[in-house]
Amino acid sequence: MQYTVAGAEPTVQKYQNKDLIVTKGVTMEDSQLLKGILEGCVLAIIAKGETYGYDILSVLERHGFKELQEGTLYPVLVRLEKKKDIQCRIGSSPYGPKRKYYSITPGGEEHLKQFLTSYENLIDITNSILYPAN
Repeated sequence: MQYTVAGAEPTVQKYQNKDLIVTKGVTMEDSQLLKGILEGCVLAIIAKGETYGYDILSVLERHGFKELQEGTLYPVLVRLEKKKDIQCRIGSSPYGPKRKYYSITPGGEEHLKQFLTSYENLIDITNSILYPAN
């Protein structure tokens, strides 16, 4: 699975005889790193208030995760629910069938804090290697 980031023209580069889409110099292929980042972003969206899957997908797309499919988001929601980071309730929709609404749990709030700390540390370390002060 591959993703693109808004505002950048993707290019295709070869790596170990495999085509990779590269956007803004970042390879966006299906990887543990992207899955972890998506989990953190989804938790952050849900932490702002109860929401449902399509709305989460829309927020991710507005912020630059283009071409995400429901098949990408829903496994993330299932993982977060199994870890008890989020909880789900079935509620009515003003537009038709019932839908699942997600909210963050206290454990999810703690996980989000840990994610933010880890993410910021990883960015700092990575930037110090990629963009060293001369």
